[in-house]
Amino acid sequence: MTESNQAAVGLVVKLPFATPEEFLAKYGGNITRGGIYLRARAVKPPGTAVTLDLRLAGGERIIYASAVVHFVTGQGGQGVVGMGLRFLNVDPQTRRFLDSAVVTLPHAQSDTPPVPNGVGPADYTVPPTAPPVATVSPAPAAGAPAGGAPAAGTPGRAPAQAAPAAPAGPVMMTDEALGLTTEEPKRTGPVIGIDLGTTNSCAALVRNGRPGVLPSREGHNTVPSIIAVNTRGKLVVGHPAKGQMLTNPRQTVYGAKRLVGRPYASPVVEHIKDRFHYEIIPGANGDAGVKLGDRVYTLQQISALILREVREVAQNQLGHLVSRAVVTVPAYYNDNQRQAVREAGKLAGLYVERILNEPTAAALAYGYGRKLNQRVLVYDLGGGTFDASVLELSDNVYEVISTGGDTFLGGLDFDNAIVAYLLEEFQKKTGRPFQGDRVAMQRINDAAERAKCALSERSEMRVHVAFVTMIDDKPYDLDVTLTRQKLIELTEGLVDRTVRVCEEVLKTKGLGPKDVDEVILVGGQSRFPLVHEKITRFFGKPPSKGVHPDEAVALGAALLAHSLGQLEGVVLIDVLPMAIGVGLPGGRFKPVLERNLSLPSTKSYTVATHRDDQTELELTVLQGDSDKAADNEFLGTIKLTGLPRKPRGGVQVAITFEVNNESLLKVTARETSTGREVTSTFNTRATPEVVKAKLSQLEAEGAHAPAAHAGAVATGPAAPVRAPATNGAPSTATNAPAAAPKHTPARGTTQAPPPVHPVPAVAATAPKQKGFMGWLKGLFGRA
Repeated sequence: MTESNQAAVGLVVKLPFATPEEFLAKYGGNITRGGIYLRARAVKPPGTAVTLDLRLAGGERIIYASAVVHFVTGQGGQGVVGMGLRFLNVDPQTRRFLDSAVVTLPHAQSDTPPVPNGVGPADYTVPPTAPPVATVSPAPAAGAPAGGAPAAGTPGRAPAQAAPAAPAGPVMMTDEALGLTTEEPKRTGPVIGIDLGTTNSCAALVRNGRPGVLPSREGHNTVPSIIAVNTRGKLVVGHPAKGQMLTNPRQTVYGAKRLVGRPYASPVVEHIKDRFHYEIIPGANGDAGVKLGDRVYTLQQISALILREVREVAQNQLGHLVSRAVVTVPAYYNDNQRQAVREAGKLAGLYVERILNEPTAAALAYGYGRKLNQRVLVYDLGGGTFDASVLELSDNVYEVISTGGDTFLGGLDFDNAIVAYLLEEFQKKTGRPFQGDRVAMQRINDAAERAKCALSERSEMRVHVAFVTMIDDKPYDLDVTLTRQKLIELTEGLVDRTVRVCEEVLKTKGLGPKDVDEVILVGGQSRFPLVHEKITRFFGKPPSKGVHPDEAVALGAALLAHSLGQLEGVVLIDVLPMAIGVGLPGGRFKPVLERNLSLPSTKSYTVATHRDDQTELELTVLQGDSDKAADNEFLGTIKLTGLPRKPRGGVQVAITFEVNNESLLKVTARETSTGREVTSTFNTRATPEVVKAKLSQLEAEGAHAPAAHAGAVATGPAAPVRAPATNGAPSTATNAPAAAPKHTPARGTTQAPPPVHPVPAVAATAPKQKGFMGWLKGLFGRA
């Protein structure tokens, strides 16, 4: 069949249905992803171009597409007069409707329009006569009388119109369009505690001296951390969004906590982006974003929508405005991720009084008011992340002495292991690899999660998912019996990974399992019987049951929120979860602030220009525990501009790394000759590959840079020039607790100009043969 090159025939149809759901319920058998069958009093021949505008009774458009007549029925007096229209191009709203609603129908995966039962044979040839298209209406659903309904719509031919243009590129959603707050929230009213979880989030508040979770009006203690676009193109949050995960996975965002604050081009995002059913693409600022339909949302916006929903739950429960909160994050979150959560809180209309590590919050819930003197380990295995922290409790003082974790180890990974096994069994039974769509895959994921939970109490569980795919035009089910023993085999490696993290966290401080008084299990996945078994075996004692795994973090956040501003409140001493430092030539990483450093803390050192008339200086800042720069998280580049034009070594800049008690980083620079501070900007658009290229270029520059300079003395590597103490900051190469710095977001919105690649140099010179590398070794005390 050939397609006509003539102008498209305009076809406007008004349906007798009020909602898309009613339309699908009665006529869903007549539509697929690729087309629709419509009854008509007269038809156009196959190949005729058509512009289809399908509207509900209230005038709301449901389908707008350019199409072609694929076949006709009812010719020669056989069957019902009608035609099948094959979609050529649809607008974004139609695509969302087709993807979300139609995919639930068994036949709807076809790229061509269906031939409904009872309408007669399809004719792909040109009929003898082809009068103009008149009124059309949907054909009866399968099993309904063929001619029982009158034709719907407005009589007469609609005006001819051009086919719809191809959908434009994705639209970056603004905060204003989502109704998010862009102004600084007011610090009024009570302070609530919020657990922003991978799977669920919840709020808690201390009332009458006792912390409690704030339930929704429907009685739910938690809000699913899920965002979705429904069949009408509306954003829904929480339980309504979770309700469509099975039918509309492509337009449903879950597990966003794993991605927030991460650059799209990072190896981590590249590794996991295909694990999700929704589309992950670059956002406007280079961070990972999500695409729903034709719109792109930042992960901060997704998190803000969840926080706003939690905030509204709290407001409904309390009966007044809520604008202040303590928000928890995994202990192993890096600086970018913490900054992103703080930004999300602001967008949700919350002044974030404190970012609190989840294990610390759980320890608060465990020990608050009990006047304990214990060393505890908090084992926090949630839906998407794992943390382990060792704390020493002394009355109302909670001191974290060591922490570690894995931001890509949680309940989702246990589910994925089960799904992989189920698909392997499906292939064994059918001889074909599973090739179902995203809806079928989400149904299998849902069944895997239910089986995982059920096997905590049973020895075996049948996993049956009907009609997951078609093979040779025959529907196939997934039907596998999963035993508890097999589940243990599939997931034991994951549990062992958590135990290894616990062991490493203890060894960092020279401790062993016997040095821990209590083990506190937090997070929904910590209920897994194998976790209890492994923890009991490793520590030689069963874990404590003193806290609720799902609510402990929110309750701990509420307790800290309650104590803020009180004279005898809780004292928290946290540690830096991962080292923060700078990238060196050759792809190496040099820590400036070491892991497990008590917070708040400050470290300063002084660098000097290494070229005549150098006016700019740049540092690459990373966070992580690897000696290789590329293996650590790229936080940004600090670019200092406006330096005075002086001979090499004539300008000295004091660089200060400050980390407050929330593990949030602030880097400042002070030009010592004039006493003025030089502006610095984080440029987070660069990727680890770009950073490595810069460092290699710097190494080449350093190898060829002249080392001799007036006044230089070749006496070996020199220590960094000692920075004058300012504002009470420690001198060079010192670590000391300091007052928490006023928060200045490190990830600025103003982008730095293209870097010129200057490299800081110490005023005291190294011997000529050592050159640039000698300076670096001198700077960090490495001979």
